Amino acid sequence: MGKASDGPGEGTDDGGAAEYTPPRSRSERGRGYHGTTRSGANSAADSGARTGRTATKDRSSRPGPAGSATTRAGRTARSSRSERAERTGGRGTTRPSRSGPPTRRRALLRRWMALVVFLGLVAVVVAALYTPLLGVRSVEVSGNVVLTSTQVSSAAEVSMGMPMLRLDTGSIRTRVAALPRVATVDVVREWPATVLIEVTERQAAATFAGPGGVHLVDSTGVDFATVPTAPPNLPTLTVGHVAPTDPATKAVFAVLAAMPSQLRPELVNIGASTPGGVTFTLNTGKTVIWGDAGDSAHKATVLAALLSQPGKVYDVSAPDLPTVSS
Repeated sequence: MGKASDGPGEGTDDGGAAEYTPPRSRSERGRGYHGTTRSGANSAADSGARTGRTATKDRSSRPGPAGSATTRAGRTARSSRSERAERTGGRGTTRPSRSGPPTRRRALLRRWMALVVFLGLVAVVVAALYTPLLGVRSVEVSGNVVLTSTQVSSAAEVSMGMPMLRLDTGSIRTRVAALPRVATVDVVREWPATVLIEVTERQAAATFAGPGGVHLVDSTGVDFATVPTAPPNLPTLTVGHVAPTDPATKAVFAVLAAMPSQLRPELVNIGASTPGGVTFTLNTGKTVIWGDAGDSAHKATVLAALLSQPGKVYDVSAPDLPTVSS
């Protein structure tokens, strides 16, 4: 018959034999109970945490399609938050755009700048038109041979200090062209303050005796000067009335223009009573009846051949039937 257990610490082994367990005090049983309980709880918590980490690691190491989409969505959300943070400067509000409508201050500034520019342009125009700031300070004459610069400047009547922009070059040209010796004239502004007057003087083509001495006539029939003695190598005109509009005068100068250059130095006088009766005399004493100014080139060729023949009067008024008489 077996021995009865003396207390709670007693037990039996696998073979049925009783195993002795020493008795514990109340305080030891309390500590042991609570220690066992806390140890068991901590073990359970540690086991659960390890299990959770293991599960998380397994899920992260084997992402499926849904996990990949979630990851991309997360990255997109973080990128969007970063961009919003950069735009707002980290303050959580959107910065105002600088490309909006101009402020009142900027609009007023632009208006003031436009007004200043406009007033500046007005001041420049007024200074150029109504003050001597850009006025005439000198007059220069060129091209004159017989005329002096003082004569041309006096005829031009350019007022010193006159604004260059208000200068009437047409009137100056007209006044200078009124000088008898001036054939052509041009007036040029040379900035900033000079007026240049370029003249071309008339050249004498013939002379005639008249009141006051010998009158010089240019190739257009203008009587432009009177001199005490006739210049050399110029023919004398024998025309009733020398004038650019006189028909006889015009015919004479048309013949002079067509005459061969080698014959011009031999010419002593030339005249006409009518436009069709031009005649001239050479320094050899020979007289040439030219007729009108028509067909002058043909007449000049025929005359050059006739002058080699002896004679005193050479008629080429009909060049196809020329005559020589003594």
